[in-house]
Amino acid sequence: MNADEIAAGRARWQARYDAARKRDADFTTLSGMTVDPVYGPPEGTAYPGFERIGWPGEFPYTRGLYPTGYRGRTWTIRQFAGFGNARQTNERYKMILGAGGGGLSVAFDMPTLMGRDSDDPQSLGEVGHCGVAVDSAADMEVLFGGIDLAGVTTSMTISGPAVPVFCMYLVAAERQGADLSTLDGTLQTDIFKEYIAQKEWLFDPEPHLRLIGDLMEYCAHQIPRYKPLSVSGYHIREAGSTAAQELAYTLADGFGYVELGLSRGLDVNVFAPGLSFFFDSHVDFFEEIAKFRAARRIWARWLRDVYGATSEKALWLRFHTQTAGVSLTAQQPVNNVVRTAVEALAAVLGGTNSLHTNALDETLALPTDESAEIALRTQQVLMEEIGVTNVADPLGGSWYVEALTDRIEAEAEEIFARIRQLGGDGPHPIGPMTSGILRGIEDGWFTGQIAESAFAYQQALEKGEKRIVGVNCHTGTVAKDLEILRISHEVELEQRRVLAERKAARDAAAVKTAVERMVAVSRTGENMIPAMLDAVRAEATLGEICDALRAEWGVYREPARF
Repeated sequence: MNADEIAAGRARWQARYDAARKRDADFTTLSGMTVDPVYGPPEGTAYPGFERIGWPGEFPYTRGLYPTGYRGRTWTIRQFAGFGNARQTNERYKMILGAGGGGLSVAFDMPTLMGRDSDDPQSLGEVGHCGVAVDSAADMEVLFGGIDLAGVTTSMTISGPAVPVFCMYLVAAERQGADLSTLDGTLQTDIFKEYIAQKEWLFDPEPHLRLIGDLMEYCAHQIPRYKPLSVSGYHIREAGSTAAQELAYTLADGFGYVELGLSRGLDVNVFAPGLSFFFDSHVDFFEEIAKFRAARRIWARWLRDVYGATSEKALWLRFHTQTAGVSLTAQQPVNNVVRTAVEALAAVLGGTNSLHTNALDETLALPTDESAEIALRTQQVLMEEIGVTNVADPLGGSWYVEALTDRIEAEAEEIFARIRQLGGDGPHPIGPMTSGILRGIEDGWFTGQIAESAFAYQQALEKGEKRIVGVNCHTGTVAKDLEILRISHEVELEQRRVLAERKAARDAAAVKTAVERMVAVSRTGENMIPAMLDAVRAEATLGEICDALRAEWGVYREPARF
């Protein structure tokens, strides 16, 4: 790019920056030195390839979505939390919000994630242990009691039974008197990554895609600010993928959901802004920053050039980040505070829109109040003390970071081509990327690729080529054992008791009629969300809704592979 083009770009950026709202804050260094809101090539110089880097708030968004960077608004502190029953988790949410958290993020227990009620025999011993138990809309009311759902953004990390859980959230908001059309938040709903990595599915892919398509339609028309899909790379990375694999598989899944929306006749400029992303921030500092920058650039180019998006917001890749749970160690767990801080800083320098920081004890148990506060304060130290919010994309133009960004992007493009190749030449009713994803799931291609990457890393650890402090080097310590949070068996007994009381008190005939109506709608082309909402309003439980659909659609079982 020549000097005149660079100067014109800077002028465009300056005009947008001047017109944008900025926070009332001190944007100087600790010593009082004034810094510019963005930096670029020296005036009057050319920079080959600068169109791939660009300016913040301008295509291809390598340097961020907004001309102001974090001077306009900082990332949202969104701490992921859930344990025991709804009342206990509600107390933790109030603590997080009271301590400065900017949004809620719900972790569900394993029975809920699998669409099972707490009294299901398969739920025995799991209720409330890795998240909160939610059996019905009544639990959602308790979970968000005293919290204005119309005034706080709420993220829910659940995919298999995401749609009925979302309906319970809507009914809880409805019972608060909220205007549902104004709700804001994110539902994960990403079923592709379940088959690829996390394994929390209910049905075959096609019924899940039917429900997701219905949800996308419903939100686009009824709740425009709510994001019905958070396409997740986090679980792919935690399963052992490389950074490039995490990026490529995640964006490919996102392209599949774009194809799903287009196959429903939706306008990409309307529904694409409702797609968000969820990435892992691992411990390799510069690789993670490069990954986030490449992600924005790839998404913007594909949405414009492949899927025909024309509106700016449809080209924006907005993402939440969580620090890497898999990087936490049971040995010398206090070291996890350092790892989490480094990972969080990488996410911030990569331009994350919201962030969760893991607690130091999460490799051993759910976080205690104290460790959860340390995790929250980690973000606040980054936000308030170190000057990282002063300059947009401060590493932009770094030879190393730009080279890594280009390399990760190139690897991702090679993977996209391979996925599309998996789908073959024949047309698919949704689209070519979707065809390749489904074939890759069926053949075990994704899981095989991730397994190979995980095995290579483990070999490097065992040979000492890769090092983890406290695990395979610097193993001596004077640290004492941590006090960890333990979930009492009484939580499960109490949840089952409350569930039995609610079932006994409701109108059983109304529940049966509503669930049967929902199943009848599933056999038509009608959108299922209104019928499912009616079942939830009648106090049908999550297990009852999911069991009715399992009976209709069957249960997916992963093929055995050797």
